[in-house]
Amino acid sequence: MKKMPAARCAMNLLLAACVFVLVRPSLRNPVHAEGAAVIARSTIRVGMWTLWHDREIMITPAAHSFLQTCGKCAAIPLTAAAILRADDASVTLKSGRNTGHIDGIWLIGGVTLTAHGETVTLHNPIAITARGGALIVAVTLPVESYVERVVASESGPADTAESLRALAIVVRTFALHETHGHGDYDLCDSTHCQLLHWSGNLDRQRAAHVATLSTAGETLWFHGERALAYFSKDCGGRTASPTEIWPRSHAVTYLPSRTDRYCARSAGREWASQLTRADISMALASHGIARSGWQHLTVARRGESGRAVTLRLDANEISTEDFRLAVGQSLGWNQLPSTWFEVSQQGDRFLFHGRGWGHGVGLCQKGATAMAAQNHTAAEILGQYFPGAQPADELAGRSWQLFAREGIILQSLDAADAAYLPELQRARVEAAQRSGLNTPGPITVRAFASTPAFRNATGAPGWMAAFAEGDWIGAQALRTLASRHLLEETMRHEFMHALVEQHAGPAAPLWLREGLVEVWAEPNAKTAATMTIKIDALDAMLAHAATESDSAVAHRAAAGYASRLLARYGRERVVEWLRSGVPVGVVATLGQR
Repeated sequence: MKKMPAARCAMNLLLAACVFVLVRPSLRNPVHAEGAAVIARSTIRVGMWTLWHDREIMITPAAHSFLQTCGKCAAIPLTAAAILRADDASVTLKSGRNTGHIDGIWLIGGVTLTAHGETVTLHNPIAITARGGALIVAVTLPVESYVERVVASESGPADTAESLRALAIVVRTFALHETHGHGDYDLCDSTHCQLLHWSGNLDRQRAAHVATLSTAGETLWFHGERALAYFSKDCGGRTASPTEIWPRSHAVTYLPSRTDRYCARSAGREWASQLTRADISMALASHGIARSGWQHLTVARRGESGRAVTLRLDANEISTEDFRLAVGQSLGWNQLPSTWFEVSQQGDRFLFHGRGWGHGVGLCQKGATAMAAQNHTAAEILGQYFPGAQPADELAGRSWQLFAREGIILQSLDAADAAYLPELQRARVEAAQRSGLNTPGPITVRAFASTPAFRNATGAPGWMAAFAEGDWIGAQALRTLASRHLLEETMRHEFMHALVEQHAGPAAPLWLREGLVEVWAEPNAKTAATMTIKIDALDAMLAHAATESDSAVAHRAAAGYASRLLARYGRERVVEWLRSGVPVGVVATLGQR
Protein backbone atom coordinates (compact mmCIF):
# COMPACT_ATOMS: atom_id res chain seq x y z
CA MET A 1 0.00 0.00 0.00
CA LYS A 2 1.43 3.35 -1.04
CA LYS A 3 0.97 6.28 1.36
CA MET A 4 -0.28 9.58 0.00
CA PRO A 5 1.83 12.71 0.52
CA ALA A 6 0.70 14.62 3.59
CA ALA A 7 -0.08 17.76 1.60
CA ARG A 8 -2.65 15.83 -0.42
CA CYS A 9 -4.29 14.12 2.57
CA ALA A 10 -7.17 16.46 3.36
CA MET A 11 -10.17 14.17 3.71
CA ASN A 12 -10.02 13.19 7.38
CA LEU A 13 -13.64 14.10 8.01
CA LEU A 14 -14.79 11.75 5.27
CA LEU A 15 -12.04 9.18 4.97
CA ALA A 16 -10.48 7.33 7.86
CA ALA A 17 -7.34 6.66 5.89
CA CYS A 18 -5.66 8.64 3.13
CA VAL A 19 -4.22 6.09 0.72
CA PHE A 20 -3.92 5.20 -2.91
CA VAL A 21 -6.44 2.62 -4.05
CA LEU A 22 -5.25 -0.78 -5.17
CA VAL A 23 -7.47 -1.87 -8.04
CA ARG A 24 -9.34 -5.07 -7.24
CA PRO A 25 -9.16 -7.85 -9.82
CA SER A 26 -12.34 -8.48 -11.78
CA LEU A 27 -14.23 -11.63 -10.85
CA ARG A 28 -14.45 -12.62 -14.49
CA ASN A 29 -14.40 -16.15 -15.82
CA PRO A 30 -15.64 -15.92 -19.40
CA VAL A 31 -16.15 -18.65 -21.95
CA HIS A 32 -14.06 -18.04 -25.04
CA ALA A 33 -15.56 -20.86 -27.07
CA GLU A 34 -17.74 -23.90 -26.75
CA GLY A 35 -16.51 -26.34 -24.19
CA ALA A 36 -14.35 -23.93 -22.21
CA ALA A 37 -14.42 -24.40 -18.46
CA VAL A 38 -16.74 -22.23 -16.41
CA ILE A 39 -16.44 -21.80 -12.67
CA ALA A 40 -19.57 -21.16 -10.66
CA ARG A 41 -20.22 -17.46 -10.24
CA SER A 42 -22.94 -15.64 -8.39
CA THR A 43 -22.12 -12.04 -9.37
CA ILE A 44 -21.22 -10.08 -12.46
CA ARG A 45 -19.60 -6.64 -12.85
CA VAL A 46 -21.55 -4.24 -15.05
CA GLY A 47 -20.32 -0.94 -16.42
CA MET A 48 -22.75 1.85 -15.52
CA TRP A 49 -23.56 4.85 -17.73
CA THR A 50 -20.90 3.69 -20.18
CA LEU A 51 -22.10 5.86 -23.08
CA TRP A 52 -22.07 9.06 -21.03
CA HIS A 53 -18.34 9.28 -20.19
CA ASP A 54 -19.19 11.36 -17.13
CA ARG A 55 -16.44 13.55 -15.69
CA GLU A 56 -18.34 14.23 -12.47
CA ILE A 57 -20.72 12.21 -10.28
CA MET A 58 -22.34 13.13 -6.98
CA ILE A 59 -22.70 10.37 -4.40
CA THR A 60 -25.20 10.67 -1.54
CA PRO A 61 -25.62 8.20 1.33
CA ALA A 62 -28.94 6.37 1.20
CA ALA A 63 -29.05 3.62 3.86
CA HIS A 64 -26.11 2.03 5.69
CA SER A 65 -23.66 3.63 3.25
CA PHE A 66 -19.95 2.87 3.51
CA LEU A 67 -16.87 3.55 1.41
CA GLN A 68 -13.39 2.15 1.03
CA THR A 69 -10.31 3.69 -0.54
CA CYS A 70 -8.33 0.48 -0.95
CA GLY A 71 -8.98 -3.22 -1.18
CA LYS A 72 -7.87 -3.94 2.40
CA CYS A 73 -9.08 -0.73 4.05
CA ALA A 74 -11.86 -0.83 6.61
CA ALA A 75 -15.27 0.30 5.43
CA ILE A 76 -16.01 3.82 6.65
CA PRO A 77 -19.52 5.27 7.03
CA LEU A 78 -20.43 7.70 4.26
CA THR A 79 -22.20 10.45 6.17
CA ALA A 80 -22.37 13.32 3.70
CA ALA A 81 -22.76 13.93 -0.02
CA ALA A 82 -19.55 14.02 -2.04
CA ILE A 83 -18.50 14.94 -5.56
CA LEU A 84 -16.27 12.60 -7.55
CA ARG A 85 -14.45 14.20 -10.47
CA ALA A 86 -12.19 12.54 -13.03
CA ASP A 87 -8.70 14.00 -13.20
CA ASP A 88 -7.05 12.05 -16.03
CA ALA A 89 -6.43 8.65 -14.40
CA SER A 90 -7.19 9.64 -10.78
CA VAL A 91 -10.30 10.66 -8.90
CA THR A 92 -10.78 13.89 -6.98
CA LEU A 93 -13.17 13.45 -4.08
CA LYS A 94 -14.70 16.59 -2.57
CA SER A 95 -16.99 16.72 0.45
CA GLY A 96 -17.75 20.12 1.95
CA ARG A 97 -14.43 21.95 2.28
CA ASN A 98 -12.36 18.76 2.11
CA THR A 99 -10.70 17.54 -1.09
CA GLY A 100 -8.61 14.44 -1.69
CA HIS A 101 -6.99 12.79 -4.69
CA ILE A 102 -7.28 9.01 -4.88
CA ASP A 103 -7.02 6.26 -7.49
CA GLY A 104 -10.60 5.19 -6.93
CA ILE A 105 -13.32 4.44 -4.43
CA TRP A 106 -15.56 1.51 -3.48
CA LEU A 107 -19.09 2.10 -2.23
CA ILE A 108 -20.99 -0.42 -0.14
CA GLY A 109 -24.62 -0.31 0.96
CA GLY A 110 -27.28 2.10 -0.21
CA VAL A 111 -25.86 4.94 -2.29
CA THR A 112 -27.50 7.46 -4.62
CA LEU A 113 -25.54 8.46 -7.73
CA THR A 114 -26.37 11.59 -9.72
CA ALA A 115 -24.89 12.57 -13.11
CA HIS A 116 -26.00 13.99 -16.51
CA GLY A 117 -29.45 14.74 -15.03
CA GLU A 118 -30.08 11.16 -13.91
CA THR A 119 -30.36 9.94 -10.32
CA VAL A 120 -30.19 6.26 -9.35
CA THR A 121 -30.12 4.61 -5.92
CA LEU A 122 -28.35 1.25 -5.72
CA HIS A 123 -27.69 -1.22 -2.91
CA ASN A 124 -24.89 -3.11 -4.66
CA PRO A 125 -21.11 -2.77 -4.39
CA ILE A 126 -19.82 -0.02 -6.71
CA ALA A 127 -16.25 0.69 -7.82
CA ILE A 128 -15.45 4.10 -9.34
CA THR A 129 -12.09 4.77 -11.02
CA ALA A 130 -10.99 7.09 -13.82
CA ARG A 131 -9.28 6.91 -17.19
CA GLY A 132 -8.73 9.54 -19.85
CA GLY A 133 -10.58 12.17 -17.88
CA ALA A 134 -13.78 10.11 -17.54
CA LEU A 135 -15.15 8.22 -14.56
CA ILE A 136 -15.55 4.45 -14.84
CA VAL A 137 -18.37 3.03 -12.72
CA ALA A 138 -18.58 -0.75 -12.21
CA VAL A 139 -21.54 -2.19 -10.29
CA THR A 140 -21.38 -5.74 -8.91
CA LEU A 141 -24.79 -7.36 -9.38
CA PRO A 142 -26.02 -10.85 -8.59
CA VAL A 143 -26.26 -12.67 -11.93
CA GLU A 144 -30.01 -13.16 -11.62
CA SER A 145 -30.54 -9.50 -10.70
CA TYR A 146 -28.59 -8.55 -13.84
CA VAL A 147 -30.73 -10.86 -15.99
CA GLU A 148 -33.93 -9.44 -14.52
CA ARG A 149 -32.85 -5.84 -15.18
CA VAL A 150 -31.90 -6.62 -18.80
CA VAL A 151 -35.14 -8.51 -19.50
CA ALA A 152 -37.11 -5.55 -18.14
CA SER A 153 -35.04 -3.16 -20.28
CA GLU A 154 -35.02 -5.17 -23.51
CA SER A 155 -38.59 -6.54 -23.55
CA GLY A 156 -41.77 -4.84 -24.73
CA PRO A 157 -45.49 -4.72 -23.88
CA ALA A 158 -46.31 -7.45 -26.42
CA ASP A 159 -44.10 -9.98 -24.63
CA THR A 160 -45.84 -12.65 -22.58
CA ALA A 161 -44.64 -15.19 -20.02
CA GLU A 162 -43.12 -17.69 -22.47
CA SER A 163 -41.34 -15.19 -24.71
CA LEU A 164 -39.90 -13.55 -21.58
CA ARG A 165 -38.73 -16.91 -20.23
CA ALA A 166 -36.94 -17.59 -23.51
CA LEU A 167 -35.39 -14.11 -23.44
CA ALA A 168 -34.19 -14.58 -19.85
CA ILE A 169 -32.34 -17.77 -20.80
CA VAL A 170 -30.71 -16.07 -23.79
CA VAL A 171 -29.71 -13.00 -21.74
CA ARG A 172 -28.14 -15.21 -19.07
CA THR A 173 -26.31 -17.29 -21.67
CA PHE A 174 -24.92 -14.25 -23.45
CA ALA A 175 -23.67 -12.82 -20.16
CA LEU A 176 -21.92 -15.97 -18.96
CA HIS A 177 -20.67 -17.79 -22.05
CA GLU A 178 -18.26 -15.39 -23.71
CA THR A 179 -16.04 -12.38 -23.20
CA HIS A 180 -17.33 -8.95 -24.14
CA GLY A 181 -14.17 -6.91 -24.65
CA HIS A 182 -14.15 -4.78 -21.50
CA GLY A 183 -11.27 -4.50 -19.07
CA ASP A 184 -12.93 -2.74 -16.13
CA TYR A 185 -16.09 -4.84 -15.96
CA ASP A 186 -17.67 -7.94 -17.50
CA LEU A 187 -20.45 -6.28 -19.50
CA CYS A 188 -21.47 -2.73 -20.34
CA ASP A 189 -25.01 -1.39 -20.00
CA SER A 190 -25.44 -0.41 -23.66
CA THR A 191 -26.52 -2.37 -26.71
CA HIS A 192 -22.85 -3.19 -27.33
CA CYS A 193 -23.56 -5.91 -24.74
CA GLN A 194 -27.15 -5.87 -23.47
CA LEU A 195 -29.24 -2.81 -22.68
CA LEU A 196 -29.76 -2.12 -18.99
CA HIS A 197 -31.80 0.85 -17.71
CA TRP A 198 -30.55 1.59 -14.19
CA SER A 199 -33.65 3.58 -13.30
CA GLY A 200 -35.71 0.48 -14.05
CA ASN A 201 -38.77 -0.14 -16.16
CA LEU A 202 -41.70 -0.38 -13.78
CA ASP A 203 -44.10 -1.49 -16.49
CA ARG A 204 -41.94 -4.54 -17.26
CA GLN A 205 -40.34 -5.20 -13.88
CA ARG A 206 -42.82 -7.69 -12.43
CA ALA A 207 -43.04 -9.81 -15.58
CA ALA A 208 -39.24 -9.75 -15.94
CA HIS A 209 -38.87 -10.87 -12.32
CA VAL A 210 -41.21 -13.83 -12.81
CA ALA A 211 -39.47 -14.89 -16.04
CA THR A 212 -36.02 -14.65 -14.46
CA LEU A 213 -36.98 -16.50 -11.28
CA SER A 214 -38.74 -19.32 -13.14
CA THR A 215 -35.64 -19.94 -15.32
CA ALA A 216 -33.02 -19.24 -12.64
CA GLY A 217 -29.65 -20.73 -13.52
CA GLU A 218 -30.66 -21.94 -16.99
CA THR A 219 -28.44 -21.33 -20.00
CA LEU A 220 -28.26 -22.81 -23.49
CA TRP A 221 -26.22 -25.95 -24.19
CA PHE A 222 -25.44 -27.81 -27.40
CA HIS A 223 -24.45 -31.47 -27.33
CA GLY A 224 -23.19 -31.21 -23.77
CA GLU A 225 -21.23 -27.99 -24.36
CA ARG A 226 -22.08 -24.43 -23.32
CA ALA A 227 -23.54 -22.56 -26.28
CA LEU A 228 -23.37 -18.94 -27.45
CA ALA A 229 -26.60 -16.95 -27.60
CA TYR A 230 -27.68 -13.64 -29.10
CA PHE A 231 -30.95 -11.82 -29.70
CA SER A 232 -32.21 -8.86 -31.70
CA LYS A 233 -35.43 -6.90 -31.93
CA ASP A 234 -36.59 -7.88 -35.43
CA CYS A 235 -34.85 -10.20 -37.90
CA GLY A 236 -36.93 -8.91 -40.82
CA GLY A 237 -38.19 -12.41 -41.66
CA ARG A 238 -34.83 -14.21 -41.79
CA THR A 239 -32.17 -14.67 -39.14
CA ALA A 240 -28.48 -14.13 -39.81
CA SER A 241 -25.52 -16.38 -39.12
CA PRO A 242 -22.76 -14.93 -36.87
CA THR A 243 -20.24 -14.84 -39.75
CA GLU A 244 -22.49 -12.45 -41.69
CA ILE A 245 -22.32 -9.91 -38.86
CA TRP A 246 -18.98 -10.47 -37.14
CA PRO A 247 -16.23 -11.41 -39.60
CA ARG A 248 -13.97 -12.85 -36.89
CA SER A 249 -16.67 -15.18 -35.55
CA HIS A 250 -17.00 -18.84 -36.47
CA ALA A 251 -20.06 -20.67 -37.80
CA VAL A 252 -22.00 -22.89 -35.40
CA THR A 253 -24.81 -25.20 -36.44
CA TYR A 254 -27.26 -23.94 -33.81
CA LEU A 255 -27.03 -20.34 -35.12
CA PRO A 256 -28.02 -20.72 -38.79
CA SER A 257 -29.43 -18.21 -41.22
CA ARG A 258 -32.99 -19.40 -41.71
CA THR A 259 -36.42 -18.09 -42.63
CA ASP A 260 -38.45 -16.94 -39.64
CA ARG A 261 -42.07 -17.42 -40.59
CA TYR A 262 -43.29 -16.07 -37.24
CA CYS A 263 -41.51 -12.75 -37.69
CA ALA A 264 -42.44 -12.62 -41.38
CA ARG A 265 -46.16 -13.06 -40.60
CA SER A 266 -46.13 -10.16 -38.16
CA ALA A 267 -46.40 -6.61 -39.39
CA GLY A 268 -43.17 -6.01 -41.33
CA ARG A 269 -40.70 -3.37 -40.27
CA GLU A 270 -39.13 -1.60 -43.21
CA TRP A 271 -37.14 1.53 -42.74
CA ALA A 272 -35.49 4.28 -44.76
CA SER A 273 -32.96 6.96 -43.88
CA GLN A 274 -30.88 9.60 -45.59
CA LEU A 275 -27.37 10.53 -44.45
CA THR A 276 -24.92 13.10 -45.75
CA ARG A 277 -21.32 12.31 -46.63
CA ALA A 278 -20.22 14.71 -43.89
CA ASP A 279 -22.26 12.88 -41.21
CA ILE A 280 -21.01 9.47 -42.30
CA SER A 281 -17.41 10.72 -42.49
CA MET A 282 -17.62 12.11 -38.96
CA ALA A 283 -19.01 8.81 -37.61
CA LEU A 284 -16.41 6.65 -39.35
CA ALA A 285 -13.50 8.91 -38.40
CA SER A 286 -14.54 9.06 -34.74
CA HIS A 287 -14.47 5.26 -34.61
CA GLY A 288 -11.19 4.91 -36.52
CA ILE A 289 -12.81 3.12 -39.47
CA ALA A 290 -12.02 5.50 -42.33
CA ARG A 291 -10.68 8.98 -42.92
CA SER A 292 -12.62 11.72 -44.63
CA GLY A 293 -12.22 12.29 -48.36
CA TRP A 294 -13.89 9.15 -49.74
CA GLN A 295 -16.43 9.62 -52.53
CA HIS A 296 -18.45 6.45 -53.15
CA LEU A 297 -20.23 3.96 -50.90
CA THR A 298 -21.67 0.67 -52.20
CA VAL A 299 -22.43 -2.84 -50.95
CA ALA A 300 -19.44 -5.08 -51.67
CA ARG A 301 -20.63 -8.47 -50.41
CA ARG A 302 -23.82 -9.97 -49.01
CA GLY A 303 -24.34 -12.97 -46.78
CA GLU A 304 -26.69 -15.92 -46.97
CA SER A 305 -29.58 -13.97 -45.42
CA GLY A 306 -29.19 -11.08 -47.85
CA ARG A 307 -27.59 -8.75 -45.33
CA ALA A 308 -24.65 -6.62 -46.40
CA VAL A 309 -21.47 -8.16 -44.98
CA THR A 310 -18.97 -5.62 -46.28
CA LEU A 311 -19.22 -2.17 -47.84
CA ARG A 312 -16.87 -0.59 -50.36
CA LEU A 313 -15.61 2.92 -49.65
CA ASP A 314 -13.96 3.78 -52.94
CA ALA A 315 -11.33 0.99 -53.18
CA ASN A 316 -11.48 -0.12 -49.53
CA GLU A 317 -13.78 -2.72 -47.93
CA ILE A 318 -15.09 -2.27 -44.40
CA SER A 319 -17.34 -4.35 -42.13
CA THR A 320 -21.00 -3.40 -42.51
CA GLU A 321 -21.68 -4.11 -38.84
CA ASP A 322 -18.80 -1.83 -37.82
CA PHE A 323 -20.26 0.80 -40.14
CA ARG A 324 -23.73 0.41 -38.59
CA LEU A 325 -22.43 0.61 -35.04
CA ALA A 326 -20.37 3.71 -35.79
CA VAL A 327 -23.36 5.46 -37.36
CA GLY A 328 -25.63 4.33 -34.55
CA GLN A 329 -23.37 5.54 -31.76
CA SER A 330 -22.66 8.86 -33.48
CA LEU A 331 -25.96 9.70 -35.20
CA GLY A 332 -28.63 7.57 -33.50
CA TRP A 333 -29.61 3.90 -33.70
CA ASN A 334 -32.68 4.65 -35.82
CA GLN A 335 -30.50 5.78 -38.73
CA LEU A 336 -29.33 2.27 -39.70
CA PRO A 337 -31.35 -0.22 -37.63
CA SER A 338 -29.85 -3.27 -39.39
CA THR A 339 -27.33 -4.34 -42.05
CA TRP A 340 -30.07 -5.66 -44.33
CA PHE A 341 -30.27 -2.68 -46.65
CA GLU A 342 -29.76 -1.22 -50.10
CA VAL A 343 -27.85 2.03 -50.54
CA SER A 344 -27.97 4.56 -53.37
CA GLN A 345 -26.12 7.83 -53.84
CA GLN A 346 -27.46 11.22 -54.84
CA GLY A 347 -24.57 13.67 -54.85
CA ASP A 348 -23.40 14.07 -51.25
CA ARG A 349 -26.43 12.22 -49.88
CA PHE A 350 -26.80 8.49 -49.38
CA LEU A 351 -30.23 6.85 -49.25
CA PHE A 352 -30.61 3.63 -47.25
CA HIS A 353 -33.65 1.36 -47.42
CA GLY A 354 -33.84 -1.82 -45.41
CA ARG A 355 -35.72 -4.07 -43.01
CA GLY A 356 -35.26 -5.58 -39.60
CA TRP A 357 -33.89 -4.07 -36.41
CA GLY A 358 -30.62 -5.26 -34.90
CA HIS A 359 -28.05 -7.79 -36.06
CA GLY A 360 -30.57 -10.63 -36.63
CA VAL A 361 -28.46 -13.41 -35.06
CA GLY A 362 -30.20 -15.87 -32.74
CA LEU A 363 -33.53 -15.10 -31.11
CA CYS A 364 -35.78 -12.63 -32.92
CA GLN A 365 -37.85 -10.87 -30.27
CA LYS A 366 -40.67 -10.09 -32.68
CA GLY A 367 -40.84 -13.69 -33.83
CA ALA A 368 -40.62 -14.99 -30.26
CA THR A 369 -43.50 -12.76 -29.22
CA ALA A 370 -45.57 -14.07 -32.14
CA MET A 371 -44.75 -17.66 -31.17
CA ALA A 372 -45.78 -17.06 -27.55
CA ALA A 373 -49.06 -15.53 -28.76
CA GLN A 374 -49.69 -18.82 -30.57
CA ASN A 375 -49.18 -20.73 -27.28
CA HIS A 376 -45.67 -21.96 -28.01
CA THR A 377 -43.55 -22.61 -24.93
CA ALA A 378 -40.19 -21.06 -24.11
CA ALA A 379 -38.50 -24.36 -25.04
CA GLU A 380 -40.20 -24.33 -28.46
CA ILE A 381 -39.18 -20.70 -29.01
CA LEU A 382 -35.56 -21.53 -28.22
CA GLY A 383 -35.76 -24.55 -30.52
CA GLN A 384 -36.84 -22.29 -33.38
CA TYR A 385 -33.91 -19.89 -33.01
CA PHE A 386 -31.22 -22.22 -31.67
CA PRO A 387 -31.97 -25.56 -33.38
CA GLY A 388 -30.39 -28.43 -31.50
CA ALA A 389 -29.54 -26.36 -28.41
CA GLN A 390 -31.29 -27.03 -25.13
CA PRO A 391 -31.72 -25.03 -21.91
CA ALA A 392 -29.90 -26.67 -19.00
CA ASP A 393 -28.55 -25.79 -15.59
CA GLU A 394 -25.43 -23.62 -15.92
CA LEU A 395 -23.43 -25.59 -13.36
CA ALA A 396 -24.61 -29.16 -13.92
CA GLY A 397 -25.33 -29.06 -17.65
CA ARG A 398 -28.50 -31.10 -16.99
CA SER A 399 -32.00 -30.15 -18.08
CA TRP A 400 -34.73 -29.59 -15.53
CA GLN A 401 -37.18 -32.47 -15.37
CA LEU A 402 -40.90 -32.10 -14.65
CA PHE A 403 -42.98 -34.44 -12.48
CA ALA A 404 -46.69 -33.90 -11.86
CA ARG A 405 -49.22 -34.86 -9.24
CA GLU A 406 -52.67 -33.38 -8.80
CA GLY A 407 -52.19 -29.71 -7.95
CA ILE A 408 -48.36 -29.92 -8.11
CA ILE A 409 -45.63 -29.60 -10.74
CA LEU A 410 -42.20 -30.56 -9.42
CA GLN A 411 -39.12 -29.29 -11.28
CA SER A 412 -35.81 -30.93 -10.42
CA LEU A 413 -32.43 -31.81 -11.91
CA ASP A 414 -32.59 -35.15 -10.09
CA ALA A 415 -35.10 -37.77 -11.24
CA ALA A 416 -34.93 -39.34 -7.77
CA ASP A 417 -36.84 -36.32 -6.40
CA ALA A 418 -40.02 -37.77 -7.90
CA ALA A 419 -40.12 -40.06 -4.85
CA TYR A 420 -41.01 -37.03 -2.72
CA LEU A 421 -44.23 -36.26 -4.64
CA PRO A 422 -46.52 -38.02 -2.12
CA GLU A 423 -45.13 -35.90 0.74
CA LEU A 424 -45.50 -32.74 -1.33
CA GLN A 425 -49.08 -33.59 -2.17
CA ARG A 426 -49.96 -34.29 1.47
CA ALA A 427 -48.44 -30.93 2.39
CA ARG A 428 -50.48 -29.14 -0.27
CA VAL A 429 -53.75 -30.79 0.79
CA GLU A 430 -53.16 -29.98 4.44
CA ALA A 431 -52.29 -26.35 3.62
CA ALA A 432 -55.59 -25.96 1.79
CA GLN A 433 -57.51 -27.58 4.65
CA ARG A 434 -55.94 -25.44 7.37
CA SER A 435 -56.30 -22.15 5.50
CA GLY A 436 -59.60 -22.83 3.83
CA LEU A 437 -58.06 -21.44 0.63
CA ASN A 438 -57.52 -23.21 -2.65
CA THR A 439 -56.70 -22.52 -6.27
CA PRO A 440 -57.70 -24.43 -9.40
CA GLY A 441 -54.27 -24.32 -11.02
CA PRO A 442 -51.16 -26.29 -10.04
CA ILE A 443 -48.41 -24.89 -7.84
CA THR A 444 -44.87 -25.32 -9.17
CA VAL A 445 -42.08 -26.45 -6.85
CA ARG A 446 -38.54 -25.90 -8.17
CA ALA A 447 -36.08 -27.96 -6.12
CA PHE A 448 -32.51 -26.70 -6.38
CA ALA A 449 -29.57 -29.05 -6.13
CA SER A 450 -27.81 -27.33 -3.21
CA THR A 451 -27.96 -24.43 -0.79
CA PRO A 452 -25.57 -22.26 -2.90
CA ALA A 453 -27.63 -22.98 -6.03
CA PHE A 454 -30.82 -22.02 -4.19
CA ARG A 455 -29.26 -18.85 -2.78
CA ASN A 456 -27.68 -17.71 -6.05
CA ALA A 457 -30.80 -18.36 -8.11
CA THR A 458 -33.34 -16.78 -5.80
CA GLY A 459 -31.37 -14.24 -3.80
CA ALA A 460 -32.78 -15.77 -0.60
CA PRO A 461 -30.49 -16.08 2.44
CA GLY A 462 -29.05 -19.52 3.03
CA TRP A 463 -30.96 -19.99 6.29
CA MET A 464 -34.26 -20.03 4.39
CA ALA A 465 -35.34 -23.56 3.44
CA ALA A 466 -37.77 -22.39 0.75
CA PHE A 467 -39.91 -19.44 -0.29
CA ALA A 468 -43.01 -18.84 -2.40
CA GLU A 469 -43.92 -16.21 -4.98
CA GLY A 470 -47.38 -16.47 -6.48
CA ASP A 471 -47.88 -20.05 -7.69
CA TRP A 472 -44.12 -20.79 -7.64
CA ILE A 473 -42.06 -22.24 -4.78
CA GLY A 474 -38.26 -22.40 -4.75
CA ALA A 475 -36.77 -24.92 -2.35
CA GLN A 476 -33.40 -26.15 -1.20
CA ALA A 477 -32.52 -29.76 -2.06
CA LEU A 478 -35.46 -32.00 -1.16
CA ARG A 479 -33.17 -34.79 0.01
CA THR A 480 -31.56 -32.38 2.47
CA LEU A 481 -34.91 -31.27 3.88
CA ALA A 482 -36.07 -34.89 4.07
CA SER A 483 -32.93 -36.03 5.88
CA ARG A 484 -33.59 -33.37 8.53
CA HIS A 485 -37.26 -34.35 8.78
CA LEU A 486 -38.25 -30.89 7.57
CA LEU A 487 -39.66 -31.63 4.12
CA GLU A 488 -43.37 -31.95 4.79
CA GLU A 489 -43.47 -29.17 7.39
CA THR A 490 -41.50 -26.79 5.16
CA MET A 491 -43.55 -27.49 2.07
CA ARG A 492 -46.86 -27.21 3.95
CA HIS A 493 -45.75 -23.77 5.08
CA GLU A 494 -44.77 -22.74 1.54
CA PHE A 495 -47.95 -24.11 -0.02
CA MET A 496 -49.79 -22.00 2.54
CA HIS A 497 -47.80 -18.98 1.35
CA ALA A 498 -48.66 -19.76 -2.27
CA LEU A 499 -52.37 -20.03 -1.47
CA VAL A 500 -52.39 -16.82 0.56
CA GLU A 501 -50.46 -14.91 -2.12
CA GLN A 502 -52.86 -16.01 -4.84
CA HIS A 503 -55.80 -14.67 -2.83
CA ALA A 504 -54.06 -11.48 -1.69
CA GLY A 505 -54.84 -8.19 -3.39
CA PRO A 506 -52.29 -5.44 -4.05
CA ALA A 507 -53.38 -3.55 -0.92
CA ALA A 508 -52.84 -6.48 1.46
CA PRO A 509 -49.96 -5.63 3.83
CA LEU A 510 -47.05 -8.02 4.16
CA TRP A 511 -47.64 -8.46 7.89
CA LEU A 512 -51.15 -9.81 7.20
CA ARG A 513 -49.99 -12.24 4.51
CA GLU A 514 -47.09 -13.53 6.59
CA GLY A 515 -49.10 -13.52 9.81
CA LEU A 516 -51.96 -15.59 8.40
CA VAL A 517 -49.49 -18.18 7.13
CA GLU A 518 -47.88 -18.39 10.57
CA VAL A 519 -51.24 -18.74 12.35
CA TRP A 520 -52.68 -21.32 9.97
CA ALA A 521 -49.44 -23.29 9.75
CA GLU A 522 -49.17 -23.51 13.56
CA PRO A 523 -52.74 -23.11 14.82
CA ASN A 524 -51.86 -24.09 18.39
CA ALA A 525 -48.91 -21.74 18.79
CA LYS A 526 -49.15 -19.00 21.44
CA THR A 527 -48.95 -15.57 19.83
CA ALA A 528 -50.58 -13.21 22.33
CA ALA A 529 -47.35 -11.88 23.82
CA THR A 530 -45.19 -11.75 20.70
CA MET A 531 -46.20 -8.36 19.26
CA THR A 532 -42.94 -6.63 20.17
CA ILE A 533 -42.75 -4.64 16.91
CA LYS A 534 -45.10 -1.78 16.10
CA ILE A 535 -47.40 -2.66 13.24
CA ASP A 536 -46.38 0.35 11.09
CA ALA A 537 -42.75 -0.83 11.15
CA LEU A 538 -43.46 -4.52 10.68
CA ASP A 539 -43.57 -4.73 6.88
CA ALA A 540 -40.06 -3.27 6.61
CA MET A 541 -38.77 -5.70 9.24
CA LEU A 542 -40.28 -8.66 7.40
CA ALA A 543 -38.96 -7.59 4.02
CA HIS A 544 -35.42 -6.72 5.12
CA ALA A 545 -34.57 -8.96 8.06
CA ALA A 546 -30.79 -9.17 8.25
CA THR A 547 -30.60 -12.39 10.26
CA GLU A 548 -32.61 -15.51 10.89
CA SER A 549 -33.26 -14.29 14.44
CA ASP A 550 -34.61 -10.91 13.25
CA SER A 551 -36.83 -12.70 10.75
CA ALA A 552 -38.21 -15.01 13.44
CA VAL A 553 -39.07 -12.08 15.73
CA ALA A 554 -40.82 -10.24 12.89
CA HIS A 555 -42.82 -13.29 11.88
CA ARG A 556 -43.93 -13.94 15.46
CA ALA A 557 -45.13 -10.34 15.65
CA ALA A 558 -47.03 -10.71 12.37
CA ALA A 559 -48.63 -13.88 13.69
CA GLY A 560 -49.71 -12.02 16.83
CA TYR A 561 -51.43 -9.26 14.87
CA ALA A 562 -53.05 -11.71 12.47
CA SER A 563 -54.27 -13.86 15.36
CA ARG A 564 -55.82 -10.83 17.05
CA LEU A 565 -57.48 -9.82 13.78
CA LEU A 566 -58.99 -13.29 13.34
CA ALA A 567 -60.23 -13.39 16.93
CA ARG A 568 -61.95 -9.99 16.70
CA TYR A 569 -63.44 -10.11 13.21
CA GLY A 570 -63.59 -13.75 12.13
CA ARG A 571 -62.00 -15.63 9.27
CA GLU A 572 -64.49 -14.57 6.55
CA ARG A 573 -63.96 -10.85 7.16
CA VAL A 574 -60.17 -11.23 7.38
CA VAL A 575 -60.01 -13.14 4.09
CA GLU A 576 -62.07 -10.34 2.55
CA TRP A 577 -59.47 -7.83 3.82
CA LEU A 578 -56.73 -10.07 2.42
CA ARG A 579 -58.15 -9.27 -0.99
CA SER A 580 -59.03 -5.60 -0.45
CA GLY A 581 -56.71 -4.35 2.30
CA VAL A 582 -57.25 -3.86 6.03
CA PRO A 583 -59.17 -0.65 6.89
CA VAL A 584 -56.99 2.04 8.46
CA GLY A 585 -59.19 2.25 11.55
CA VAL A 586 -58.89 -1.47 12.15
CA VAL A 587 -55.08 -1.35 11.85
CA ALA A 588 -54.96 1.49 14.36
CA THR A 589 -56.77 -0.57 17.00
CA LEU A 590 -54.69 -3.72 16.58
CA GLY A 591 -51.85 -2.45 18.73
CA GLN A 592 -54.25 -1.68 21.55
CA ARG A 593 -55.02 -4.30 24.14
